[in-house]
Parts: sequence; C-alpha cells; structure tokens
Amino acid sequence: MSQVQEPSLAALARENWTEVTPQALYGKLQTIARNLWWSWKPEVGQLFRDLDPVRWRQLDHNPIALLAEMTAEQVAERASEMAMITRINQAHRRLHDYLTKTDHTWGAREAGVLGSKPVAYFSAEFGMHESVPIYSGGLGILSGDHIKSASGLGIPLIAMGLFYDQGYFKQHLDSEGYQQEEYVNTKVATQPMEPAVGKDGKPIMVSIETRNGALNAKVWLVRVGRVKLYLLDCDVEGNSPQDRELTSRLYGGDTRTRIRQELVLGIGGVKALRALGITPGAYHLNEGHSAFAPLEVIHERMQDDGLSFDDALREVAQQTVFTTHTPVPAGHDRFDAGLIEEHLGPTRDKLGISHDQLMGLGRVEPQNGEETFTMTVIGLKLSRRANAVSSLHGVVSRRMWANLWPWRVEEEVPIGHITNGVHVPTWLALPMRQMYDRYLGVDWQSKMYDPETWQGIYQVDPGELWETHHALKSRCLDFVRRRLSRQCRRRSEDEAHVDAARLALDPAALTIGFARRFATYKRADLFLKRLDDIAELINDTNRPVQFIFAGKAHPADEPGKGFIKKIANLRNDPRFAGRVVFVEDYDMNVARHMIQGVDVWLNNPRRPLEASGTSGMKVVLNGGLNCSILDGWWGEAYNGKNGFSIGNGTQHVDTAITDQRDADHLYEVLRDEVVPLFYDRDADGLPHQWIERMVNSIATLAARFSAHRMVQDYVKLCYLPAAGGLSSEMGMR
Repeated sequence: MSQVQEPSLAALARENWTEVTPQALYGKLQTIARNLWWSWKPEVGQLFRDLDPVRWRQLDHNPIALLAEMTAEQVAERASEMAMITRINQAHRRLHDYLTKTDHTWGAREAGVLGSKPVAYFSAEFGMHESVPIYSGGLGILSGDHIKSASGLGIPLIAMGLFYDQGYFKQHLDSEGYQQEEYVNTKVATQPMEPAVGKDGKPIMVSIETRNGALNAKVWLVRVGRVKLYLLDCDVEGNSPQDRELTSRLYGGDTRTRIRQELVLGIGGVKALRALGITPGAYHLNEGHSAFAPLEVIHERMQDDGLSFDDALREVAQQTVFTTHTPVPAGHDRFDAGLIEEHLGPTRDKLGISHDQLMGLGRVEPQNGEETFTMTVIGLKLSRRANAVSSLHGVVSRRMWANLWPWRVEEEVPIGHITNGVHVPTWLALPMRQMYDRYLGVDWQSKMYDPETWQGIYQVDPGELWETHHALKSRCLDFVRRRLSRQCRRRSEDEAHVDAARLALDPAALTIGFARRFATYKRADLFLKRLDDIAELINDTNRPVQFIFAGKAHPADEPGKGFIKKIANLRNDPRFAGRVVFVEDYDMNVARHMIQGVDVWLNNPRRPLEASGTSGMKVVLNGGLNCSILDGWWGEAYNGKNGFSIGNGTQHVDTAITDQRDADHLYEVLRDEVVPLFYDRDADGLPHQWIERMVNSIATLAARFSAHRMVQDYVKLCYLPAAGGLSSEMGMR
C-alpha cells in the first residue's frame, strides 16, 4: 500500500480556498465520513479532529455527527484556517482510488473465482469503530477486523449482520463500585448507513414466516472500505411493538428474543442477499448465531433447481464454512423443541421434513428427544469446512464435539483451526507506523502478512523504539486520568477525589493493562489471591508497578460484576490508591489507548477456556509485551523471548488448585522476571534486554497474527474450495 506524502508548505501556500466552493468541500468530507475506510487511516481521521478537536472527542469521534453540527461555510472557513483543503482533496482522491483500482490486490491475483461468486460473511456483531456501537467485545471486533482485511486484500466479500439501535450497554459504576447499565438510542442520521436498495431502486424489506406471524426487517447498507455490510433492522411498520424492539439490543432479552434475532440474521440474511441479487459462492457462519442461514439456502436450491432436501443439503454444506469461537459450554445457544417449531415450522414445511428431522439437525444424538437444539451442532452439520480459532482451541473443539462423529478417533474429527488475527492499520498507533515506515520500507503495509517484512525491526535504534513507546504510554495515562476524573465527577465525589484522579499513575512505573469481558473464567481477580504480595510490588519505591483495568460484565453475570466491584474498590485501600484503577465503559476507544500504551498486557484465563484472545496481538504491534497463561493464541505464540508466560501450560483437575497455582505463578513471574527486566537500565536509562524482547515480539508475531494472514488462510483453505476453486483438506469431511 503506497504511502501518501503530506502536502508541501509551498503547496499549502498556493491554496486558495475561494476556488473550491464550500458545498464541494463539505460534500467531499461527507463522502469520506460515510465510508469507514477513514477509521483505519489516522491521517484522514485527523481531518475531522482538526475541524473541532473538542467536539470530536465529545462525539465519540463520529465524523457524521460532527459535520451535522457545521455548515458548509463553517467547514470551508475552518479548512482555510488550518490549511486543510489540499489534505481534504487528497483524502477524497485516495478513497476513490482505493475503491476503484483493485486490479493489483492480493484478492485479484489469488481469489479470482470469488469475483463472480463472493463470500457471504454472517456475524451477530461487528466492531469497526467506537462511533458505530453494534458490538460488545471480542467476537464483534474480530468480525470487524475480518471484513477490513478482506477490503484491504481485495477479497470479494459481502457481510451480513443486525442493526442494534441501542447497541450494547453503556457502563457506569456507582459509589459502591457496582456496574450499572444504560442503553442509549443510536441516531441513524449520525451513522454511516443508508437504505439498501434492490435492482428496482426500492428499499429492501424481508419477511420471515413463523408459526405466529411474520417477522419483517428493513436492510441498511454500511460501507467498510471495499466491503458492503448489510444490517437487518426489525423496527419497521407491520411488526408488533415487541418485535419492533427485537433488534434493539445486542445480547439482550430472553431465550425467545435470542432465537428470533438469530432467525432474522440467518433466514432474513439469506433473503436479503437474494433481494440484492447476490449469489454467494461461499457462506461463512461466524459462530452459531447465524446457523439457520443454510436452511434458507437449501430451500432456495430446492425451489430453483428441483433438488431433493438431501441433495440440496449436500450441495449447500459444500459451500458453507463454520467457525466456532467458544470452548465454554454456556456460550453455545440452545433452544427447546417448542421454540424451534414456533420459529422454524414454516421453513420446515417448505423443506418437506418432519419436526424430528429438523430437531435432529441440532442434536448431537438425533433421536434423543430429551436433547435441546444447539446452534453450534447445526452449524457443524450443515457445513463441510469447520474451524476453531487457535491451535489449542482446535484440540478442545474436536474433543467437545467428537460425539458428532463417533466412528472417528478424536484427532480425525473434521474441525481444523485458523488462528485469529488483528487488522494492523486499525490498531497500530501512528507514531509506531511512522517508525515502521523508516525501518520496514514505505510499502511494508502491502506485505504486512509476510514475516520477512517485519525483520527490518531488528535494525531499529533502541532509544527511538523506547522513546516512541514512552510517548504512547504518556498519552495512554493522560487519557486514563481524564476518564477517572470524569468518573469521580459523575458520582458527585469531592474535589479531593477528582484531584487524586488527575494525579493517578506514574509514567515511570511499570504499567500493566488488563481489559476484556469480565467473564469469570477470564479471572480478572486472580491477582487478588496474592494481594499482600502484589501490594509490595506496587509500593516498591525503586521499582513500582501499577495496573489499569477495564471491561464489562454481561448484565446477567453477577459473579462478573462482583469481580469489577472488588477491583474498582481497591481505590479505597491506601496501598492501591492511584496505582490500581478501573476505567469505565470499555469500548474500542479505551482499548486503543490501552493496547498502544501499556508496558505489559496481562491475560490469565482458566486454561483451556480462552479460544483465542486478540487483544494481546494488538499490543504486539505497538511494542508492548504479553504476560499470559499459555492458552489461546499465546500457546502457539510464546517462544521464551517475546514476552512472558504464566505457568507451563498445564492445569489441575481441581479448578481451585489451578487458580491458586496460577495466582502463585503470576506473582512469581512479575517479581522474578517482569519487574527486574523492566528496571534493568543502562546509563542512558534504556532497558536493553526489555527492548530486545519488544523487538523479538514484533518480528516473530506481527505477521503471524495479522488479520490479513487470517483472511488469506480462510480464502485458501475455505472460501476457494467452497466456491469451486482450489481444493483443501482442512476441515473436509
């Protein structure tokens, strides 16, 4: 990907903004704002920030909302004051070239068959930017990174999801440290959305029949670079008041709400594709939420081509890719027979199968009338390529679902793995990118998936890398202090607490970050088992340590909320005040600041329950080091010199013993490895051995765990074989 040069001072001096009409300039910014391409181009996002830095921050970095508050004349005047006109024209031209000049992309070279038969990628959530709040956590961020990399690689891919007009909840802690949830309506007018239209130019509506009436949904279009993301929305006339709220909240409501949402996503999503005139070559079901989709495709094949149910199932399964993301049993949606008949009865009628046959598709034991219908099971049965999201997760998944193939030994269960990756341009801090431009070559972003690309990092000047990291760390701590001060004011705390928040955290101290969903198996409270010992580390005068925590617990997860309360209330203990902090309302913005600024990223799930974990991959890009249980991605990433490991990759049969043993290992690795290495400085204050680990981490992990590599794996191992291109044995059966 070519690097765009900033306009020269001479060019800026020649600008005469009166030669560009305010309306034309405003229109160009609107065009840029309505394609999320800008969100992974920091120099383009800076255009909107420069228009009004204060409102930019207050509006959650939403360019459409910002432009709505300004007239074309105000934008033109500000652009003239800031010498922005050339930059705006340049960004507009770059977006146009990006969208139209696709002949030389990796996808054009390697995935040609998908050009006429694109991939249809289904996911219940998409995390693309904090200003588009239709995500909750890791699954959504992974989906967003997947489609961004598909865009960058030029992969013909269409994405399908749901529009949640209240999204996931906003999180606040009360004076007792207890999580409170607030749902806020998202204004469609401030989102990069437009009605999706069919070939007749009319907005698309889909209708899904159930035993108690139809569910209707309109379809929105969101442009994510070269990828089109379609979102189904049930807030339409014709639906009951209850159904109009069906897609309001992500992961809200009861089991009946969940199955109705998944019916809209799966069945409705396929109907939307047909209304759009799109015939996919491959269907990728990202987790079980969309696993009803193949049933509608089977119906289409029976209707269009006269196939029997069995023959249609066989052909559709050949086109279907299924990715499972969780080794936790509670993470797999299960529905009773009554809910299935109520919602899939009309589909079953069209397929010409019995209720028992339909239920059998979602059961491990088809004839077991006591077994519920499981979305992961039907996803596995209706696909011919299935994968977990890390090597260890593949082992766990084959063991978990081995009973589906009782005639096979566990090692031959047809569930492979494609380890997750992260979208490098989204998560890479601009100062780090500028340093990579110098050491990796200006075209390194076009080859970020190639390990050889990153070897130039071994030539980096240690002082430059350390100073770049320290600047990002200072920015992170400033951000956290602002958030802590705001939290104190919202709780109406006195000025002493506000002042303490402003002074929290020491830029010179070893800073450890922990941010993720507060599910109990992720053990955010593990360090509390050695609290007195951790307190000694924190308060060491010569080698202090500090922690930044963030994350949300599901509204129904009381134990997870208890973890948050315990950690947040450490601020009331003099030993931890200003050294252990909790940042409210974890989102992509909080994540960006933390992963770009902390020294160490902590991850201590109960092995082997972390399917992958992508937050630590983002830290790698920005020079931070991982300290993690050998679970998920870290189990295949750690080489002894690119971070730190907690334990040796084993677990006791008694979880209480495992937890205590891991807490001991965590404390010991901090005390004996992490802290001494961080504070071992030369005369210039540089921790050379620490910097060597930073360099080794980047060189060995950045390419392997990039979303570009991940999407290429999906193309070669799954999409092309599914669409009738190359063959592969991964996940075949």
